[in-house]
Parts: sequence; structure tokens; C-alpha cells
Amino acid sequence: MTQKSLVDEMHQVQLAIELIELGARLQVLETETELSRTRLIKLYKEVRGMSPPKGMLPFSADWFVTWLPNIHSSLFYNIFLGLKDQAECERIDAFVKAYRLYSEQLEMETAEPVLGLTRAWTLVRFFESDLLQLTACSRCGGSFVAHAHSPVHDYVCGICQPPSRAGKTRKSIKACQQ
Repeated sequence: MTQKSLVDEMHQVQLAIELIELGARLQVLETETELSRTRLIKLYKEVRGMSPPKGMLPFSADWFVTWLPNIHSSLFYNIFLGLKDQAECERIDAFVKAYRLYSEQLEMETAEPVLGLTRAWTLVRFFESDLLQLTACSRCGGSFVAHAHSPVHDYVCGICQPPSRAGKTRKSIKACQQ
């Protein structure tokens, strides 16, 4: 094994470990690294102490345009684009850094994360596949996730015009009653 291939292999293992620690599913690891499925399963067991979960990945773009997921998805995707375009990070490095920044921001706000790593990865893939686009809000000017090729004229985001039940979850109602 050459020095370069050894360095590449170590980088792939480090990337896989980092993604596993952030909550990546096996399908994400298989797509983003060059490691074998067997190697990834072993790594997952070492890092998490259990086998990777089974099941399908999220596959609908509709989830990203509903009220609360849209706000979180838009925050994450704008961070991702900033790192990828302005900071000129490689795609996967920008993704990992953006997800860490998103998580840290929510932690500072003591807010629950809505966007898991696998959904964040799916979001990026949906943009790359032209299923989603960023659309500017006609009131605040912010860029928000929307279905690709949907009309952009007079778009109003979920922050400027929240739905009537926004924030009225069972958990928040119960907290107010105490």
C-alpha cells in the first residue's frame, strides 16, 4: 500500500467515524465513503456499540417544506452553502461542518433539533437532484427551502407567516399550564 493510499484510507475511516458520531445511517456512509459495507458495519459497532439501524431513508421532499422542518432545513442549507461556496470547503467537509454548526446553534438556543443528520444529507441530495430550490421570502428576504420549479412570486416564509397552530404542541401547552 502506498503512502497516498494509506492517507486516503485513513481519511475515509475518519470521515466515517465522524459521520457515525453525528448519527449517519449506513446508506449515508456507503454513499459518502469508499469503505466496504463490512468495514462500515464494524466501524459503526465500534463507535456506537450496536449494529446500524435498518430501514429505508427518508424519500419525500414534502417533509422539508412543512412549517418547522422548513425553518430548520433552510437554516442548515444556508450554512452548508456558505461553507461550500464562500469558504470553498469540499462538499462533504462543508456538510459535516454545517451540521455541526446547525447543532451548536440549536444547543445555544436550547432548542430541539428537528433535522437529523440523515435528513440533512437527504436535503442536500434533493437539492443536487433538482427536487428542491431556495426561494426568497417576499417579506424578510431570507432564503427558504421550497419545491423546485414552484412559483417564487410573492412567496412568504413560515417565520413571517406561521400557521395558526405554530408552536402549539402538546409539550408547549403542557409547559404553559404548569
